[in-house]
Amino acid sequence: MFESRSGIFFIAGVGFFALAFVASGLVPILMYADKYPEKKAIEMVNRNILIQFRDLQTRYPEPFKKYIGELTPENEAAKCAETIRYGLKVYTGEGCWHCHSQFVRPVSREMERWGPVSKSWEYQNELQRPVMFGTRRVGPDLIREGGRRSNDWHAAHFFKPQSLAPDSVMPEYKWFFEGSPLKPNDRGLALITYMQWLGSWMPNYFTQYKSQGQAISEGDQ
Repeated sequence: MFESRSGIFFIAGVGFFALAFVASGLVPILMYADKYPEKKAIEMVNRNILIQFRDLQTRYPEPFKKYIGELTPENEAAKCAETIRYGLKVYTGEGCWHCHSQFVRPVSREMERWGPVSKSWEYQNELQRPVMFGTRRVGPDLIREGGRRSNDWHAAHFFKPQSLAPDSVMPEYKWFFEGSPLKPNDRGLALITYMQWLGSWMPNYFTQYKSQGQAISEGDQ
């Protein structure tokens, strides 16, 4: 085989593939690994998402205490990071990325719908692994979802999407709750927190889609 023309082409093809992988993938990773270290979940917790996290405790005190515990100034950032991390697992496990992308592209007036075009620095953290840029838009892009809607809106939407969006094809996720949208369980609380975290690093987190709340710049986190 390896003495034939097809064998030579096969070996050459494998060789070029390996060279392309090293040149386009491995080398850039080694070059920039120290210059742009990947941030940990705790480093991605900012004031915007903490506002939402405290609001969850206020709205759902019993489930929050049962599954997350009491918040204090000393532990709230760590608990929030842990909850977001769990929410990411729920999001990927439920296959939400099949219908929702997380990447605003510079085409088709996407900036007017979902905010600024996505930048590479937004994905340089452990909460963006795996990266879910996506290609399908059965539902809206979610990279700027946080801050657009309240926590109770998300609870009602996960419980019965059609109650808020009659034409939605999204399935019901009643296993995120213990009987009603007023009683989210650990998965429900985590996924709501994760949804509110998306885009929380943007300076117009609370203000782009509604003029209320507080927003901060990335440098003030």
